Amino acid sequence: MVQDTNILTPILETPRMPELINELQVHWEDEQRLREEYYEKIQPGDKWEFINGKIIMHSPAKDKHTEARKNLSYILQTQVAISGEGTIKDETALVTFARNDYLPDIVFFSKEKAALFTPDTWKYPAPDFVVEILSKSTEATDKGIKKEDYAANGTKEYWLVDPDAQSVEQYILDNKKQVFKLFSKKTFNDNIDCQVLNGLSFPVAAIFDEKKKLEVVRGLLK
Repeated sequence: MVQDTNILTPILETPRMPELINELQVHWEDEQRLREEYYEKIQPGDKWEFINGKIIMHSPAKDKHTEARKNLSYILQTQVAISGEGTIKDETALVTFARNDYLPDIVFFSKEKAALFTPDTWKYPAPDFVVEILSKSTEATDKGIKKEDYAANGTKEYWLVDPDAQSVEQYILDNKKQVFKLFSKKTFNDNIDCQVLNGLSFPVAAIFDEKKKLEVVRGLLK
């Protein structure tokens, strides 16, 4: 439930409240029409998101971004294939919330959620675990509205991977407050322990180094 002490109080205390509510309703209806246009236009492979009433078209990723995503996705997919805990999706799952639509870099859905997917599913619920690879153009959104929205919708774990610093910020959901709390910040020489994928621990270096990635994967396959 929205905390009216921070958001609603100014509206509730003004005599213009009915007028403001009407303005909000008109804005919401216009936004939903644009959202339907977004759904009609987006095609497989498009890196488009719908955030706060705007269609956001992302530019092509740099190689360091692509390699970090590929390495981490490979590790996570190997772990999940072995454990049978659920499913990993990589840049393909349109996560749809009440207002916004995101295309995260990597997501994990539990076995229970994945069982509800069909071959025609293209709008997905809140993932259990989300990874976003930071870039200059997406950093503010990844650390802001996305982080807030995933937490509000019950995502349990959220990683922000920084290819420049070769580090990972790991956030865990505070269930009572429905916000993410910083759990750890790991750098290249550290190990990171995924809380949602039980038992998965590996060097952060494996996200940024092909040989380290292969070492981790070989270890998982033993």
